[in-house]
Amino acid sequence: MAKNKLHEGSGPSQRQLRVGELIRRALSEIFARGDLHDPELNRLSITVGEVRTSPDLRIATAYVLPLGGKGQEDTLKLMARNKGELRRMIGKKLALKFTPELRFQLDDTFDRMDDTRRMLSQDAVRRDIGE
Repeated sequence: MAKNKLHEGSGPSQRQLRVGELIRRALSEIFARGDLHDPELNRLSITVGEVRTSPDLRIATAYVLPLGGKGQEDTLKLMARNKGELRRMIGKKLALKFTPELRFQLDDTFDRMDDTRRMLSQDAVRRDIGE
């Protein structure tokens, strides 16, 4: 079977995006319901901003952030400790041929948005963009 040259190097495929969104929703639901056996993780409110999957759909990287942004490193450790259970729960919810290996990273989207706002509010930048 020949590779589809259409998507090579042009970003994620529609299937990657669809599977990533399914996993994001499943993780969000698991965290909201507190379905995990780890009481420490169930106590936290966790936001799942995005899930990116590898082209072969074997690895899913979830970008997460605890509510309020406090205890980020501890949250990542708790999630890494429970990734087997999370993977099993996602496998039950989704009808995929393979349940991807889960990896967790901190979601820095809000920090980048703050940096962009700060940059756009500078006098020199406002002058350059014609405000």
